[in-house]
Amino acid sequence: MTKNHLVKSWPEFFEPISQGIRTHDLRRNDREYNIGDILILREFESKSQRYTGRECEVKITSMTSFAQPCAVSGEALNADFCILSIRLLRAADTKMNDSGKSSLAR
Repeated sequence: MTKNHLVKSWPEFFEPISQGIRTHDLRRNDREYNIGDILILREFESKSQRYTGRECEVKITSMTSFAQPCAVSGEALNADFCILSIRLLRAADTKMNDSGKSSLAR
């Protein structure tokens, strides 16, 4: 079953992802990510501790983790993290709706 994950993304990572340039993301593997799941990335300024209002939606196309290793991930990738291959679906300068949920969330 496909899940949507609403997650923070720092500007230096968000910008190239939202432009379709960066096609991977290193994440703490604490949300049971699966291929086909959707990430709704919300740009987050760590200095001000605020969301910028920019969001993008990406689909997980592949995943490397301790449980789903590549040739060296058993040795090189911490078991708490995963590398997600992602494909940009859409990006928007958008604000949260009144309920605090993303307008990209389904």
